[in-house]
Amino acid sequence: MIPPADSLVKYDNPLLVSRNTEKKTPRAHPNKVNPQQPINTGPVPSPPKGKSPAADSSRDQTDEILNAILPPREITEDGQLWVQQVSSTPATRLDVVKLQEQLDVRLQQRQARETGICPVRRELYSQCFDELIRQVTINCAERGLLLLRVRDEIRMTIAAFQTLYESSVAFGMRKALQAEQGKADMEKKIAELEEEKRELERAVNEQKAKCEAIEKREAERRQVDEKKHAEEIQFLKRTNQQLKTQLEGIVTPKK
Repeated sequence: MIPPADSLVKYDNPLLVSRNTEKKTPRAHPNKVNPQQPINTGPVPSPPKGKSPAADSSRDQTDEILNAILPPREITEDGQLWVQQVSSTPATRLDVVKLQEQLDVRLQQRQARETGICPVRRELYSQCFDELIRQVTINCAERGLLLLRVRDEIRMTIAAFQTLYESSVAFGMRKALQAEQGKADMEKKIAELEEEKRELERAVNEQKAKCEAIEKREAERRQVDEKKHAEEIQFLKRTNQQLKTQLEGIVTPKK
């Protein structure tokens, strides 16, 4: 049988389940491997002397809680269905130390980044947290359920931040595209305005040239008119002088 994906969560040995058999409670399978003794909620559990209905009920309740928190894994091979349930073996101090060592080794093997966003590091720490929940649930089901709430809340918060990040990235991309499109429109408008400015400058230069030509022409015409007017004045003065001389000659009697 091909082994399932490696995980930091401790699982029992896989059990063969018929595909046509109705699904039962995984912990109620008759061929379960490594049955465990019930764990009391007292500070120092005493070894059971025999099976009792209360102990079986407590163990079944713990098994159901474990299955609800960490569902069994299913593996299909050669038309056979294998189910691997999470282990209900209580953890010792050595197991916790070993879990820490495995976490460090996995982080190094999979080259997880120490800082920043790293999916590999997040996955491994999530598996480690699930294993801690499993260990706590075996000793105290209520504490395990509380940790389950904490885990789900953390996942919901991370999912919300991820959705917000994706939305912000999409919003940023839209704004960038709009900015690029607006930039092209502004560049086109600037080119049109510059062309209009050049046309207006040419028109202004033409009008200035026309104005200078008119001023020059009018200055020349004014000089001609002034010269002509001066000549007429001189002619009239000479004529007036001649007439005055003639008039004096007529009026003065001869002696």
